Amino acid sequence: MARWIADWHPDDPAFWERDGKRVARRNLAFSILAEHVGFTVWTLWSIVAAKMGAFDFTTDQLFWLVALPNLIGSALRIPYTFGPARFGGRTFTVVSALLLLIPAVLLGVAVSDPGTPYWVFLVIAATAGFGGGNFASSMANITYFYPQHKQGSALGLNAAGGNIGVSSVQLVMPLVIGAFGLAAAGWFWVPFVVVAAACAWFFMDNLASAKASPREQWAVAGKAQTWVMSFLYIGTFGSFIGYSTAFPLLAKSLFPGSAWAAVAFVGPLLGSLIRPVGGWLSDRLGGAPVTLWNFAAMGAGVVLVWLASASGSFWLFFLAFQTLFVTAGIGNGSTYRMIPAIFQAKAAEQFGTGEQALLYGKRQASAAIGIISAIGAFGGFLINRGFGMSFAATGSPAAAFVAFGLFYAACFAVTWWCYTRTVGVARLPSLAHARV
Repeated sequence: MARWIADWHPDDPAFWERDGKRVARRNLAFSILAEHVGFTVWTLWSIVAAKMGAFDFTTDQLFWLVALPNLIGSALRIPYTFGPARFGGRTFTVVSALLLLIPAVLLGVAVSDPGTPYWVFLVIAATAGFGGGNFASSMANITYFYPQHKQGSALGLNAAGGNIGVSSVQLVMPLVIGAFGLAAAGWFWVPFVVVAAACAWFFMDNLASAKASPREQWAVAGKAQTWVMSFLYIGTFGSFIGYSTAFPLLAKSLFPGSAWAAVAFVGPLLGSLIRPVGGWLSDRLGGAPVTLWNFAAMGAGVVLVWLASASGSFWLFFLAFQTLFVTAGIGNGSTYRMIPAIFQAKAAEQFGTGEQALLYGKRQASAAIGIISAIGAFGGFLINRGFGMSFAATGSPAAAFVAFGLFYAACFAVTWWCYTRTVGVARLPSLAHARV
């Protein structure tokens, strides 16, 4: 069943209203479904690790199980970025969805045996990284379907639908594990994986205009803006996925006997739902100003959580932590709005504003999205390792919070220096005129 679209011009208003809008929305809907399931499998270990009382593992070892999917998922985002351009968005979505069966089935088998060694769990946790790679391919694919002025909202919705997968895991898994045992944490998602792959096969499309060689896509790695935005994305998405996966184990370690399992899903849900707001604000105010002040808010949020963690009150800690989820979500939307704006502005400087320049800019942005999302997702690994090392060295998360606060200060400085600073009446750098 071939579903290739050869004629695709979303930036043509007449084409968009006649055919483009309907096709784009259909592909977005099923892209969200597949990405959502990918996130659920990717972040399963955030709950599983906190429920492994039958296994004699240290807190630091458990944080490794939570961190490893983030590490592998981050690395996989780079090759996954090139999948839609090489094989087609629909084709690659089907394959990447079916790969999720591996970590789900292996988890269901391994936890059924209390004698399963720790290294086996490390391997299985690593395969959960397949779900992390899905984000890059999904976002790179959806970039091609929407006109420039709608990409902030479209990418925000696509990302939010995936991000909510973290909340789904943390809402559903404690109930499923409580009712059916730890093995059900893996088996439960198998039918959802199959449904996501089937829907992608029957309802999504490949775009011929999105075809690009890996060499053409890799060229974006040589551009300074790719690495500046990668650094900033560590601070936004890296924080979101890091805090989302770390919170259950962190809360259990700081407040044993608390109701952490009943409310762990709230933060990831808030961060996911507010992500499109970050894109919406950036479409109107510019991504750079929103990102700049959001990093200031994230720094303040770290201070609040640090103080609350030593207060002895779980609910104060829980409420303070929500500031980190909300600000990380807004920052996710604003930084992702900046990426296509930056590369479209660069394309316009080189080739003008014709359709070929628009297509070139989209190809550059699509490739950059994968690299940036890959580097940014390493933040999830660093946050979990930061907490694990802080507990191992001092018995508390205080040192990790200090490190996170300093990093957000650095992100604020980089955003100001690269995208919002002024000299007299002129904004620097030249990309500022594009409302980056």
